[in-house]
Amino acid sequence: MSGHPASSEQWFFAKGQKIDCRTRPLIMGVVNITADSFYDGGHYLKPDRAIAHAMELVGQGADLIDIGGESTRPGSQFISEQDELDRVLPVVEELARRISIPISVDTTKSRVAQCALEYGASIINDVSAMTQDPAMASVVARSGAAVVLMHIQGTPQTMQLAPSYADVVGEVIQFLDARVQDAIRAGIARTNIVLDPGFGFGKLMFHNLELLRRLSSLLTLNRPLLVGLSRKAFIGTIIDKSVEHREWGTAAAIALAVDRGARIIRVHDVAMMMDVVKMAAAASRSWSSHGEGNDA
Repeated sequence: MSGHPASSEQWFFAKGQKIDCRTRPLIMGVVNITADSFYDGGHYLKPDRAIAHAMELVGQGADLIDIGGESTRPGSQFISEQDELDRVLPVVEELARRISIPISVDTTKSRVAQCALEYGASIINDVSAMTQDPAMASVVARSGAAVVLMHIQGTPQTMQLAPSYADVVGEVIQFLDARVQDAIRAGIARTNIVLDPGFGFGKLMFHNLELLRRLSSLLTLNRPLLVGLSRKAFIGTIIDKSVEHREWGTAAAIALAVDRGARIIRVHDVAMMMDVVKMAAAASRSWSSHGEGNDA
């Protein structure tokens, strides 16, 4: 692996808890409480099934759990605030009683975020980078929660219709830098911000590949990078596999992302990708200064 210096800060705070990703990449396990997510939609719609799945991911070694009540797959439809609350809150509340690792909630709605934070979540993962709901920034700022700011071109409903960039990496950096500055102006501490380049969100296959090739360029933003590559459509296109059979393509993409500085890896398959992440980090010069003599 080529390796790149990991120059950005590699830790963040979530409600006062320091979450450290300096010595190894962290694994964020996905729990979709949705009817139509692209991979596991409908599997965990009932709270007891979602809770059991989250506990399984924790048992496999997940460092964080990300709970989503509204699908953001291409062409997905908005659901009501109340429907999202009804899906998410029982799961967050019960998991907060059972687990000690941080709970993230994937939402663009400020009231869902506020309630989830009150029920025990400590991270808000907003695919709109807090642009969809103008009240989101104040909710995050008041709570001291961490926030994941993701790049997207368009909305989940429109993002794959005709995405276009002159320079996808440069434009992603420019967008995320602007959103960081807006978050800080809203009262969110810089140390509470995580960035996500948004693989598959308003990007064609060659945009995703260029982002992956040049991922280390985003380290100049000086915040930890989260990547969501798990079973994405562009991987399926390249390897000509349905979503159920993209685990090996996902593994290759994740290994490259780790080598290029990604610190938080959002995945459906925790146990398998944990092995991939550990091996990639051990072999990469991006991690060599931290990896020798530990489990990375």
